[in-house]
Amino acid sequence: MGQKERYEIAAQRGARKKMEEIAAKVGRHRSTIYREVARNRSEYDGKYRAERAQEMTRGRRSRSRRNGRISQEQWKRVEELLSQQWSPEQISGDLKRRKEMKISHERIYQYVWADKGKGGRLYEHLRGARKQRRKRYASKDSRGRLGGKRAITERPTVVEKRKRIGDWEIDTVMGRGKDCILTIVERKTGYVQIGKLAARTSEETQRVSLKLIRRHGAKVKTITADNGTEFHGYRRIEKRSGVKFYFATPHHAWERGTNENTNGLIRQYLPKRQSMASVTQALCDNLALKLNLRPRKRLRFKNPYECFFKS
Repeated sequence: MGQKERYEIAAQRGARKKMEEIAAKVGRHRSTIYREVARNRSEYDGKYRAERAQEMTRGRRSRSRRNGRISQEQWKRVEELLSQQWSPEQISGDLKRRKEMKISHERIYQYVWADKGKGGRLYEHLRGARKQRRKRYASKDSRGRLGGKRAITERPTVVEKRKRIGDWEIDTVMGRGKDCILTIVERKTGYVQIGKLAARTSEETQRVSLKLIRRHGAKVKTITADNGTEFHGYRRIEKRSGVKFYFATPHHAWERGTNENTNGLIRQYLPKRQSMASVTQALCDNLALKLNLRPRKRLRFKNPYECFFKS
């Protein structure tokens, strides 16, 4: 937290604003504000003063044996994001993008498992918390490889910046058995479409992808996919729709963060290890509508539906 933010907190507290209001004003989670005030208020009168808070923070940093590395305050930020069910990859990528800190997802995993060894419960926030932990070695992608794919690094800058409507991310969500669903999410608005797949095959993925793409025609310009074999028929989709496919770096889930987060929301309705044999396209459409009508903070509490169709 910077000095400017501390001055804002002090001013808002002087105006007797609630912590939630201060958090909204500063752009931080309310737990961050509670923690900042509790750690840096005066020992004498209990008041929070920006100058004093800044001095106390500098003092703690200078006394830290790990000075110059990852501070306790930064780890608190990581814990805050973990509590929101963000994956270590998403946390690492987002913090780097925002220039808050540089930390690898492997370092976050190490911190989480060290916390578990001490009796902590941070690991419960990981999506694979119930899976048995294995040693993390560098390994090759075991899925089929496809040459000539258009890498995400070739994607136009406008896609990364989310400046236009029409750039999508695509993925499959598995259940127990062969039945699954296909999700395609628009990056700028978060508008999602869901299609039922009878099986996770290239042919079935092509069929359903084209069906979803054709619903909105000109509003589908690019699609970013992972490296699953179900997307090996992408050239056929490109030929029939005119949409360009790009492929994320293997094991870089944060490069498709919009899709990853949306799939997490879908799991509220379609839990892991539950069969999707009874899921119909009508149910998929109803589920997509529910998600598209949810207000989103990043859209200033508008919902994806109204943002997608406003143009």
